[in-house]
Amino acid sequence: MSWFESFVLGLVQGLTEFLPISSSAHLRLTAAFAGWHDPGAAFTAITQIGTEAAVLIYFRKDIARILSAWFRSLVNPAMRGDHDAKMGWLVIVGSLPIGVLGLVFKDQIEGPFRDLRLIATTLIGMGIILGIADRLAARDEAGGKHRAIRERKSLKELGVRDGLIFGFCQAMALVPGVSRSGATISGGLLMGYSREAAARYSFLLAVPAVLASGVFELKDAGEGHVSWGPTIFATIIAFAVGYAVIAWFMKFITTKSFMPFVIYRVLLGIALFALVAAGVLSPHAGESAG
Repeated sequence: MSWFESFVLGLVQGLTEFLPISSSAHLRLTAAFAGWHDPGAAFTAITQIGTEAAVLIYFRKDIARILSAWFRSLVNPAMRGDHDAKMGWLVIVGSLPIGVLGLVFKDQIEGPFRDLRLIATTLIGMGIILGIADRLAARDEAGGKHRAIRERKSLKELGVRDGLIFGFCQAMALVPGVSRSGATISGGLLMGYSREAAARYSFLLAVPAVLASGVFELKDAGEGHVSWGPTIFATIIAFAVGYAVIAWFMKFITTKSFMPFVIYRVLLGIALFALVAAGVLSPHAGESAG
């Protein structure tokens, strides 16, 4: 991998990680369109450490408060009813599905799941689901002359059942094209949570999963499957761009609909199917080496 490739891929990772459009799909597609080798699941996992570092910094007050309350609850029973202490446990519970399924389907994630036809399918399918979830949220939150049909839930109402559902939604993002934020936010909206609550828990839930995945994949870098220099460079680029995207996205979702992302996903999926069908792109473009 050249330094230019790592710069572009790091930029793509940072731009797409937190938007509901799938960073893994865009890394895969960028390489395919440019005629580069597929950067691979290991490169994706390691560069995601950069974007998750951005989450740690942006949400540092929330994370510090949750960790402090969680650790204190281990020795002080009176703290176990504290919301932040419970959030610590719920992040752990919600991280279990992706941890288990990630290990079980590791070979598929690094191989068959990267087929461009499957990515096109998941782009369209999850786009439709996100669109439905967004419309339901918009209906419930209708303001102006209309009263809201019902109040959307906050994270204070999050329990073990919903935490696990969020976790299984996050695990769907093991398939490129689904999108971690897209799946978890859609799941949250369908369960009745507000946009802000679903997005905030989505970002917090991603921290342990992504950091663990990145550390796990570091062994591939050591074995020569990933180039250290370009990968670290891409990770730094992803961190800087990712932080800016988080700040923008958290403001965007308070007043705007997800429909622009829905339309983009569906159009990209259709275009990808057309390009593969026309023979412009091979469904396995760039997979032969890495």
